[in-house]
Amino acid sequence: MPAPTRPHVILSAAMSLDGHLDDTTPTRLLLSDAEDFDRVDALRAASDAVMVGAETIRRDDPRLLVNDPERRAERVRRGLPEYPVKVTVTGTGALDAGARFFTTGGDKLVYCADLAVPAQAERLRGAPRTEVVPAGELVDFPGILADLSRRGIERLMVEGGGSLHTRFLAEDLADEIHLAIAPFFVGDDQAPRFVRAAEFPQNAQRRMTLAETRAIGDLVFVRYVITR
Repeated sequence: MPAPTRPHVILSAAMSLDGHLDDTTPTRLLLSDAEDFDRVDALRAASDAVMVGAETIRRDDPRLLVNDPERRAERVRRGLPEYPVKVTVTGTGALDAGARFFTTGGDKLVYCADLAVPAQAERLRGAPRTEVVPAGELVDFPGILADLSRRGIERLMVEGGGSLHTRFLAEDLADEIHLAIAPFFVGDDQAPRFVRAAEFPQNAQRRMTLAETRAIGDLVFVRYVITR
């Protein structure tokens, strides 16, 4: 059987009832509770790589680590690195080596628009275990996934933001969507959303398959599988 051309891609997000990932205040809006954060931690531990967009790194400064020590130990027992590979995508190459994305965890991959590669590589020269990879003139997502597959990444968790989710869905490159829905509204059109406007192939004529629903505290968790 031929090797897959791309990893299995899971889009993961927590959002408000009106589809927002955050509000517009300087403080990050917490949509999840402790139980849901633990669910996300388990999904990270089960993934080979975790991806976020450059804007998410600049806005939220995430670490993207597996927090539970037993889950990390189980990864090591299975012959895997303690942490999944961290992956980001940037068109401008304006990422700072001091971000926690780069200062914590294991290996990092930065897929960068070709023209921005030299400047981004220079900015990240001191970042440990970080590789800057050319990703095409306009950042080629199928090419990124093919490169991840060649590196042994079979399961990729994508944690946002909205522009990244939109690209994966509009280009039909995602396999599952995991959503935790918080029981309140943000009510601000300027706040970041789960997806932006696009022509999505997952439409009324090609509905996704509902695979799981359950309550997590006062949130609702929904898992959709994208069928082809």
